[in-house]
Amino acid sequence: MSGFVVAIDGPAGAGKSSVSKAVAQRLGFALVDTGALYRCIGYAALEAGLSEDDEQALGALAQAAEISFVTESERNRVFLGEMEVTGLIRTPQVSALASKVSAQPAVRAALLEQQRRLGRRPPGAVLEGRDIGTVVFPDAPLKVFLTATPAERARRRAQDLRAAGEVVDLLALEAQIAERDARDRGRAIAPLKCADDGLELISDGLTIDQVVDRIVTWAKDRGAS
Repeated sequence: MSGFVVAIDGPAGAGKSSVSKAVAQRLGFALVDTGALYRCIGYAALEAGLSEDDEQALGALAQAAEISFVTESERNRVFLGEMEVTGLIRTPQVSALASKVSAQPAVRAALLEQQRRLGRRPPGAVLEGRDIGTVVFPDAPLKVFLTATPAERARRRAQDLRAAGEVVDLLALEAQIAERDARDRGRAIAPLKCADDGLELISDGLTIDQVVDRIVTWAKDRGAS
């Protein structure tokens, strides 16, 4: 029997990771960070010196990649083979490359079945990404499109970077976010968008707890136990 799927899509910096983790914990579901899968391929491609346009090589890389998650109380750790890459895949350079390689059909095909296999495990799973509700699990009982304005997402990202000791140009960061949004929405394969039967949730002005409460309520209303 397949588990209950909560699909949480949305643009970069919308808070999907924190919200998805909390929702999974509240429901007792597994957490599948599909964006981390693509970030891992971006990181591996960067390390291997592969071109973002070399679809064949990137597809082969994705086919061979051994990606796993270890969920702890406060963290979702990501491993590429035996190497932990949790922090390494979150740099701006890897983020930009992940967006580009994820547009390659061979990469998406290589990772699609892995996402579906992870998401079907009972009692359920929370999957976050860009196309979970539109492509990976179009029949998911709950599809959420979590978003926020580019300015708000830039502000949140700047806070994280500054906390890590990095110098941040807020306007440049906002421009990068807007550029990535346009690229993700305009790509031919699985563009970023809210599913026709999805529920859009704009998180500007809301706390994480408020966002999580709303999604958990929606899930229980649709049969999640």
